[in-house]
Amino acid sequence: MTVAIIISAGLLVLAALCALYRIARGPSILDRVLAIDVLLATIGGALAMDMAVNRHLDNVVLLVAISVIGFIGSVTVARFVTDRK
Repeated sequence: MTVAIIISAGLLVLAALCALYRIARGPSILDRVLAIDVLLATIGGALAMDMAVNRHLDNVVLLVAISVIGFIGSVTVARFVTDRK
């Protein structure tokens, strides 16, 4: 179980670092928005993994809030970009 937790945490950190790199170097605003969405999903995955490992439900509200913020942000930017064309 410990090996699975370490591998999962490493993959989440790698995904977060790749998303941060894309946020900093993204060639367009759509790439940056997608990277922010990936970063929020990674944070949500880390929160879910923490809840599963420690067997508690303290972060459920935060997980739902992060998911809603990511969804609303992505939809808003997609709608803004669609209206500009």
